[in-house]
Formats: sequence, structure tokens, C-alpha cells
Amino acid sequence: MMQSQIDFALATPEILLLVFGLAILLIDAVSNHPERKPTFLLTMLALGVLTVVSALQWSNGVTGSTFNGLYVTDELSHLLKIASYIAVAVTLVYGRLYAQVRDMMRGGELYVLTLFALLGQMVMISSGNLISIYLGLELMSLALYALIALRRDNVTATEAAMKYFVLGALASGFLLYGMSMVYGATGHLDLAEVAKVIAAGKAENLALVFGIVFLVSGLAFKLGAVPFHMWVPDVYQGSPTAVTLILGAAPKLAAFAITLRLLVDGLHGLAADWQPMLMILAVLSLAIGNLTAIAQTNFKRMLAYSTISHMGFVLLGLMSGSVAGKPDLASAAYGASLFYMLTYVLTTLASFGIILLLSRQGFECEQIDDLKGLNRRSPWHAAIVLLLMFSLAGIPPLVGFYAKLAVLQALISAGHVTLAVIAVLFSLIGAFYYLRVVKVVYFDEPAADAAPIAATCGQRGVLSVNGALILVLGVLPGGLMALCVQAIRSSLNM
Repeated sequence: MMQSQIDFALATPEILLLVFGLAILLIDAVSNHPERKPTFLLTMLALGVLTVVSALQWSNGVTGSTFNGLYVTDELSHLLKIASYIAVAVTLVYGRLYAQVRDMMRGGELYVLTLFALLGQMVMISSGNLISIYLGLELMSLALYALIALRRDNVTATEAAMKYFVLGALASGFLLYGMSMVYGATGHLDLAEVAKVIAAGKAENLALVFGIVFLVSGLAFKLGAVPFHMWVPDVYQGSPTAVTLILGAAPKLAAFAITLRLLVDGLHGLAADWQPMLMILAVLSLAIGNLTAIAQTNFKRMLAYSTISHMGFVLLGLMSGSVAGKPDLASAAYGASLFYMLTYVLTTLASFGIILLLSRQGFECEQIDDLKGLNRRSPWHAAIVLLLMFSLAGIPPLVGFYAKLAVLQALISAGHVTLAVIAVLFSLIGAFYYLRVVKVVYFDEPAADAAPIAATCGQRGVLSVNGALILVLGVLPGGLMALCVQAIRSSLNM
């Protein structure tokens, strides 16, 4: 791995995004276009350029650390950054029309704040130090708080923003306090140095264990795991749907990245302490997420509880990775967890994309009953909903089935057969509320005032590709899974 104390070339994507974000902010300030089309096009151009730059760095084997270990570039960061660019671009394509008809385009704040949130996510993904993790986390969070409150005249959105801000500040405090205890116990902020001190047995174990408790609590909040999940359904439901998708897709990748960096890179020597914590969080998330989702009639709220249950599967993959003396099993487990997170984000994009496309002027498609008779109005959109719900339920041959299977295989390989059985049982319970949506789409009569679906060709095209990938990756998952395992194997210190 190429080492350099100060090498700005390694941080080219972040530098470019900062320049693009500031330029777009200035150009938007002098733009009089009512729909903010120049701002939208420049934002998509920025995301396209970033995708190309990160892909070139990845293909050319550009890896290393810079800024005295604060910033790390490796295969994992390249993969997650490219996935984040694509997720943000798809989100903006889906949400543009929605934001226009709800007067969220009086300025270009939607695009600029989304780019700055993405910058925070990129810093999180490439963090090799406790300070840079916290810096990226706060940059992302502050932009998201503002995005949720973008509709200033909407009481529900303002309430959701305040709730997320207060609970997010509490979770950040947990994380920061945990980091301070890790620093006090090891004398280092750099994750690689923390790992060395722990491996040498020179750390203060009691302080480290307390630090891990606070760290895991903060990470669980960002992932939306029980019992730190209370913000997820309220914020998902209260936010404008376009912002809900910004909040529920790409940030999950960044949260997953810092979880890997902290627990696997920095605290791998204390896996025996954090594995039981992840196990409890995972089982609670599976139970409460699936059982509570059954009672929901609001589609966004149902998807929020669904998110909580899926984070349970991600945590199961993470907790089954640390098996003493078996690095191959560890790579497979963490790779399965990464694959699950990537495919979950892909499915989430399309799920909220459907809600955005079905919403129109004066009408929010938020209730499950709003999907009644969708098959008669648009068989193609109904078919995409079918694919999405079946994938989330884990029905073959869709990608959700393979993602669950990979995590279950990792669990069984690590000897956690009972946990695998529990996960399957709760998945079966969860299938009920997904199938209920399919029943409403295909067998219920459409509402008398159901209007035609108003969507641009770009939105329809992106949604079609999004839905098709759910099937294609389910039938041919090997390529993406191999990519995930390789990224894990080459990037993490296990």
C-alpha cells in the first residue's frame, strides 16, 4: 500500500466535490430559472465526474493513507463512494418533480445541501482516524437536519427535523464520549495505532469496554437499530418524501463504513466484547422491526420499520465476522453484510421512487391504501412494486433472497445456528406486510379519484433499470458478491 503523509491526489474526489458544491451554490444564487434546471444539471454533472474519478482510481489501484492517517483510500472506500454517488443521483432524479410541485425549489438548497451531505459521507467512508470519522459524521448530519426542515411552512417536516436534531445530537454525544474513552485507554486517535495497542495488550481494558458500549450505541443510532430506532419511523414519515430517500439511502452506506472502520479496523482485538452487543441489537431489530411493521397503515412508516429489521440482518453479518484464526470466514461474513447493505439501498431507492412517482400536486402517496388498484392504472409500475416487496421479503430469485442467504450462511459458518433460525422466523413474519402491499396493488379496486401517473421519461427509465437490477442481481449475484468480499479482504485489518 502506497504511504504518504500529505498526498492531495488521494483525496481528489472530496476536493472536486467541495469545488463543485461551492460553484453550484454561487451559480444558483444568480440563476433565475424557476425549476432550478441549471442547478440540477450541474449537480448531475458533478456526480458523473466523481463516479469517473473514483472508478479510475479504483481501476488504477490507487490506495494509501494521507493527512497523517486521517484519510484512507482503499478498495472498500472506492466501492462505497461509487455506490453513494449513484444513490444520490438516482434520488435526485426521483425527487426533482416532487420537490418542484411542493415549492421546495425556491432556491437550490435541495441540491447543494445534498452534495454537502454526500461530502460528509465520503469523509466518513475514508476515515482512518476518530477525528475524521466525527468530522464527516457531523458534516453529513447538519446538512440532513437542514434538508428535513426545507419545507419551512410544513409543521410535520419541522417537527421531524427537530426530533432528528435532538436525538442525533444525543447519539453524536454517545459516539464522541466513546471515542474519548478509547483515546484515554490507548493514547491514540488513529485506528491502526489503536489496533496495535490493543493487540499488544497495553490498553486499559475497563475504559475500552465502556468506550465500546458508547461507540456501539452511537453507531446503532446511525444505522437505526433497536433500541436506538425511535427516530426512524417519525423522521421517515414526517420528512418530505424526496428528503426521506436522501436520508434513507446513501447515509446508510456511510454509517456501515464507519461501523467497519471502528469495530473491525480499530477494535478487532476486542471482538469478544462488541459481538454480544451486536447480537442483542440484531435480534431486537428483527423482532421489533418486523412485528411493529405489521400494524402500520402508512407506507413510509412501514418501510421505516422494515429498514430497522433489515439493519438487524446487517448486524448479524457483522457479528459473525470475527472468528479466531479463520480470516476467510471473516471476509465472507463482512462481504455478505456489505452486499446486504448495497442491495438494501438499491431496493430502498426504488421503493421510495414509487412513492415519489405516485405523489402529485396536492396529494401525498403515503398510505398503503393509496396503492390500491395500481395494476389497473399501470401494470409496469405494479410489477416493479411486486419485485420490490418480494425482494424485501426474501423470496427467490430476487436479490433480497440471496442477500439474506449469504448472511445466514455466514452465521452458520460461525456456529450461530440458533441465531440463523431466529432470523428466518422473523423474516417469515415480515413477509406478511410485504405481501399485504402486493395484495393491495393487484386485488383491490382503485380509488375513484385516482389520477394518471405523472412522471418524466427519465424517472420512468431510471425506475425501470432500478427494478430490473433487483431481478438481475438476484439471478446473477456472484459478480457483486465477489467485489464485496475482495474489497473487504484488501481493505480491512483482520
